[in-house]
Amino acid sequence: MILSKLFTGLGIGLTKMNRKSKNKSRFGVRKFILPWRWGDILTNPQFRVTTWQLLLSYLMAMMVVMGLSSVVVYHFFAYSLSRQLDQQLLTLADAAAHNLSAIQADSKAVDRKMPPILDDDGDLDIPWQDLRLYHQSVEWFDAQKQLLGKAGNEFPQTPFVINYWQQNRLRRLTIPVYFSEKNPQIFGYVRVSTSTVELQKELERLLLGLGVGNILGMVLISGTGWWLTNKALQPIEQSFQQLQQFTADASHELRSPLTAIKTTVEVLQNHPERIHPTDVKKIAIIEGATKQMTHLVEDLLLLARSDSGLVSLTKTAIPIPVDEILFDLIDSLQPQAEAKEITLEADLIDQVWVKGDAHQLQRLFGNLLENALQYTSNGGCIRVKMLKSDDFVVIEVADTGIGIASEYLSLVFNRFWRAEKARSRRQGGSGLGLAIVQAITHTHGGEIFVTSKVGVGSCFRVKLPNLGKINTG
Repeated sequence: MILSKLFTGLGIGLTKMNRKSKNKSRFGVRKFILPWRWGDILTNPQFRVTTWQLLLSYLMAMMVVMGLSSVVVYHFFAYSLSRQLDQQLLTLADAAAHNLSAIQADSKAVDRKMPPILDDDGDLDIPWQDLRLYHQSVEWFDAQKQLLGKAGNEFPQTPFVINYWQQNRLRRLTIPVYFSEKNPQIFGYVRVSTSTVELQKELERLLLGLGVGNILGMVLISGTGWWLTNKALQPIEQSFQQLQQFTADASHELRSPLTAIKTTVEVLQNHPERIHPTDVKKIAIIEGATKQMTHLVEDLLLLARSDSGLVSLTKTAIPIPVDEILFDLIDSLQPQAEAKEITLEADLIDQVWVKGDAHQLQRLFGNLLENALQYTSNGGCIRVKMLKSDDFVVIEVADTGIGIASEYLSLVFNRFWRAEKARSRRQGGSGLGLAIVQAITHTHGGEIFVTSKVGVGSCFRVKLPNLGKINTG
């Protein structure tokens, strides 16, 4: 009834929380509901991590797009410049072909300055001695491919190839010259050459420009992407904070009525003479439900504080002998294991210390052991093993239980998650045990991993920073 009233009044409760002038609730959790201001920065660590993940994904996608665009632009311009260069070579070769007969008649004719129009055919005659200024050369050959004359720059000798040919930074074009259109007999050959150094320099400048432009673009995209991502996630974060605040407040408010119910039940049980025999079973049911609700409320409160970053071990953490915590838990759970004929094995190392909170660590490993006991069939085995290095200690809790399918392993730490009906039969369970385990592990600066196989069993590995041996004397 109390829980239903709380959920029914959710809208009213949130409105009242916005109107409170104080910044803290009665149990010390700082209020998260803030007015939305332009330029606000995300405050939740999980949302900040999400912001960076989205931003990096966006930047990677933009880098691929800009990179592909730059490659297309570069190759397009390189192709255009190459075609332009080939057209220049073809024009030069056509002009040189007009002078082949003059070179055959007088090889020194190429060294003389020629007027713009040598004859009446309308072709422009080129002053061949000026070709050196343009890093070009022209060579005339007879029909037997014997060199008749050349003008311009000196270039290395290469194989005599008809058509375009390129090697290193030299581009050449060789064309045949015919007697006339009516007489297709070859009269000789003309080979024109040019250096591609200037073309390469132009492409290098283009490449430099594209590189600088891409860098500036990525800087601008990074800034605008970060700003837009923050703006997009702010409404989501605000809704998450409101839900988080409600969970924390509701959990806190439920503690008082649950404590009152629990106290009343204990008083009745301490005076059995006042209880009618037909009510004993009902009171036992009320006691069990109260314990379950109390456990659920404590779990929700711990997760709410963990999500808000209020659970900090900076000031309260002390060196804890984790091996002693494990030994105590195994001893306390031994009767339950014996009742199910389950073997509890321990392979622990003495004097292993971690920095943290003893109660939370006890809850962490207690949840893992209780989980293993619950899902291990009669006659099974549970093994607790400890491995130690200079920096870390790893505690393994392995069982021979029903196991978890591989497609569900990434979901086992989700809150209220159940993979199968077989894993939902646990009486009194809240579905928050493994979520609590993960939260406590992360609070202590550690990591948790799980491996499992259906029908074989599961193994949970908790990795915590190792303090080494502590001198307690």
